[in-house]
Amino acid sequence: MSTSLEWFKSSYSGSEGGACVEAAYTWRKSSHSGSEGGQCLEVAACPHTIHIRDSKNTDDAPTLRVSPATWEAFTDSVR
Repeated sequence: MSTSLEWFKSSYSGSEGGACVEAAYTWRKSSHSGSEGGQCLEVAACPHTIHIRDSKNTDDAPTLRVSPATWEAFTDSVR
């Protein structure tokens, strides 16, 4: 798992440059993932969105984005 921060530009920033805001989040690997590199998830929690990706394909791979309420409902259902 990457230990570097993933930076993204605020949706309020324009494409002209100038005063832009960037934010960062950190990916965490599922506690149920082993060290063998099998079927693993990584999750990055932001205030309004939970990002989910495949830990074997982290470079520019698409991520699933869900609301915190949806993520909480999912994790409650699998416990």
